[in-house]
Amino acid sequence: MTPLVSIIMPCFNAALLVEKAIRSVLDQSHTDFELILVNDGSTDHTGEILRQWADTHPHINVLSQDNKGVSAARNTGLAEASGKYVAFLDADDYWDKEFLTSMISALDESNAVLAYCGWQNVGATDVSTAPFVPPDYENAVKLESLFRNCRWPIHAALSLRSAIVEAGGFDTRFKTSEDYYLWLAIGGFKPIIRVPKVLAYYVHHGETQATSDPANMALNHFSVQREFLAKHPQLRELLGAERIADLTYGELLRKGYQCYWKRNLRCARRIFKAVMKSGYGTLSDWKYMAPSLLPFVAHEALLRKLNYEKGTPS
Repeated sequence: MTPLVSIIMPCFNAALLVEKAIRSVLDQSHTDFELILVNDGSTDHTGEILRQWADTHPHINVLSQDNKGVSAARNTGLAEASGKYVAFLDADDYWDKEFLTSMISALDESNAVLAYCGWQNVGATDVSTAPFVPPDYENAVKLESLFRNCRWPIHAALSLRSAIVEAGGFDTRFKTSEDYYLWLAIGGFKPIIRVPKVLAYYVHHGETQATSDPANMALNHFSVQREFLAKHPQLRELLGAERIADLTYGELLRKGYQCYWKRNLRCARRIFKAVMKSGYGTLSDWKYMAPSLLPFVAHEALLRKLNYEKGTPS
């Protein structure tokens, strides 16, 4: 019998965390689902753990592949998915037991192709851990809002499988921001709906995570924006050249400043160099960016000499 929902969970060396994620799926109040676990070439005993769960739970299917990255793993799961709806849950995150029930209800009662909900960071030290419910983005400025930034994490959404397939699934060229690109492609021009509840939990832990390299995240985000603009040139006409520049180069510059004032000079330099290639920014901005063209040691010495100015640039 075809399940209503397909849940896809990519797993790479996730032995320490994956069982909590799996339990949060099996504890859902809505039980008409399949859980597709994709072992993405793990070198620890993740594969053994996944097989043990599959042996005792008929809802679970395990797929294995050589390590190809999270986007490819999700696409592998998507190719096997049969549900009307699809959700993605990473192996180190988890859901409230009412996640599926609430999200399915929202989609069933609307003409939306995607539902999104609130979430909470768990175990973080550098970001807010307060529960967060995003605003309703289905309004006159939705496209601009979604284009500016990724508005919800990968596991805080439920979408029609047909909409994900139509959007082309995950673009494996992007190592981060791949979900941002997918949500933008799905929701930019079709209706979405908010579920104003905190139902998803993002776990921050000591292992390597995408969020550990802010420069890589910022540059991938910028690449996604450029790719989306290339495919949807009407966006330039809708928003105008000045607004597009602020949403792309301006956003990238702001992320460069965030790194700079957090004393993450290596990341700030990478971002500043990308901004400078476009010629974007005021004279004040270039005062901060231009030293990035110096060798790192020289840049560091210059900042020490200037006592690494405090405050945020205007």
